[in-house]
Amino acid sequence: MFARTLGLLFWMAVAAIAGYWLNPSAGPLLGAFAVCLLTVLKDLWKGQKIANWLRHNNVQDPPDLGGIWGDLINRMRRILSEQRKQTQHEQQRLQDFLSAIQASPNGVVLLDPEGRIEWCNQTAAQHLGMDAKRDLMQHVVHLVRDPVFNKYISSDDHEAEVVIDGRSSSLQKTVKLSVQLHSYGENRQLLLTRDVTAVSHADAMRRDFVANVSHEIRTPLTVMSGFIETLQSLNLDSIEKERYLSLMSVQAERMEDLVNDLLILSQLEGSALPSNSDPISIEGLMAGIESEARGLSDSQLFEGEAPQVLQFETPQGVQILGASKELHSAISNLVNNAVRYTPSGGAISATWSYLADQRMQFSVVDTGPGIATEHLPRLTERFYRVDRSRSRESGGTGLGLAIVKHVMQRHGGELKIESELGKGSRFTLIFPASRVVLATTD
Repeated sequence: MFARTLGLLFWMAVAAIAGYWLNPSAGPLLGAFAVCLLTVLKDLWKGQKIANWLRHNNVQDPPDLGGIWGDLINRMRRILSEQRKQTQHEQQRLQDFLSAIQASPNGVVLLDPEGRIEWCNQTAAQHLGMDAKRDLMQHVVHLVRDPVFNKYISSDDHEAEVVIDGRSSSLQKTVKLSVQLHSYGENRQLLLTRDVTAVSHADAMRRDFVANVSHEIRTPLTVMSGFIETLQSLNLDSIEKERYLSLMSVQAERMEDLVNDLLILSQLEGSALPSNSDPISIEGLMAGIESEARGLSDSQLFEGEAPQVLQFETPQGVQILGASKELHSAISNLVNNAVRYTPSGGAISATWSYLADQRMQFSVVDTGPGIATEHLPRLTERFYRVDRSRSRESGGTGLGLAIVKHVMQRHGGELKIESELGKGSRFTLIFPASRVVLATTD
C-alpha cells in the first residue's frame, strides 16, 4: 500500500511538471488531476473484473491484475477456497447423516411448526404409507388417518409413545408401530416410528404361554383336589381308595411331565449351543429310545387288541456331534408320539439314512390318524394341539414338538412334518453333514 501511494505521488509530480511546461498556471493541477482520474478509472475497471469474477463464482480462474489488486484477489481466493472446502465438508457430513438415518430400521419424520412434513426417511414412509418425495409439506395428520395417532398429535403430552396400526403389504400380516414426538429447534418436531410387531407378537405369545401353563396345571390340580376331598369326606373301601389314588397318581405324573418339559425348554433357550466335539453313538442312543418305545407300546395294549408293529433301523459305526440329552429328548419325543397316536395293530418305523449331500436324516413314519394340512404349520407352537381331548388322553403336554424344533435349531438341523388325514404322518430330522461322523475302529 505504501509503494502504491509513492507511485501515485510520483506520477502526479511528473504530470504536474509536464503540465507546467504546457500551461504554467493551470497545467500542474490538470496534470495531477488527470493522473488521479486515470488511477480511479483503472481501479474501477479492476474492481469490475473482480466483481464479475466473484459473481460467476469461478474461484479457480481469477483475473490477472497484479499489484495490490492481485494480492487482494489471492487472499480472497484463499478465503473462498477454504469456505468452499468447509461447505463441501459440511454438505458431505449432512449427506452421511441423512444416509445413516435412511439406513436406520426406525422411521424419522421432520415436521415444521405447522405439522407439515419437511423430510422423512424411507422407513417412515413405509411404516406410515407415505411417499418420501410426493408428500413433502403435507400435514402428517392428513396422511396418517388413525384415531389414536390423531389424538396423540393433537395432545400436549408426548412423553410416552403410543402404538398404532401400520401399513402392511399383506392382508394377512398386521403391523404394529410405536410412534413418539420429540420437540427440537424453533417449534419443530421429530416424529419417530418403530416396528413393534415382533414385540407385540412375543408379548401375545407370552400371555398365551402363561395362560396355557396355568390351564394345563390347573386341570390336574382340580382333579386331584376333588379326589382328595372325596377321600377326606367319604368312608371308602380299600378298592375305591386304591382307584382314586391311582387316578391321582396319573394326574401327578401329568403335572410332572409338564414341569419337566417346561424345564427342558427353559434350559434349551438359556444355554450355550451344543459342542461340535462331543460324539454320540447313534446305536447307543437308539437302544434306549427303542426300549422306551416298546415299553410304552406294551403299556397301551389292552386285552384282545393287536400289538403295534415297531421297526427300528439304526446304522452301525455312525456318530452325531452334539448334546446327548437334547438329542435323546427330541428323538424320543417323535418316537413316543408315534406310539401314542397310532392305534393298536398299526405300524411305526424309525429309520436313519444318508442324504446325497452327506447330511443324515432320521424319520419316524406311522399309520396313525394323520393330521389335517391346515394344522401342520402350527404343530411346533407351544401347547398347540390338533385335538385337545385326545392329546390329554394320550398323556401329551403339548410341548414335545416345540422341544424337537428347538433342539434341531441348536444343532443346525431342521424338522420336517408331512401328514395326511387317514394315512398317517412322517416326522423327519435332518442333521448337517458337519455333525455326522463315522466312528473309527482300532
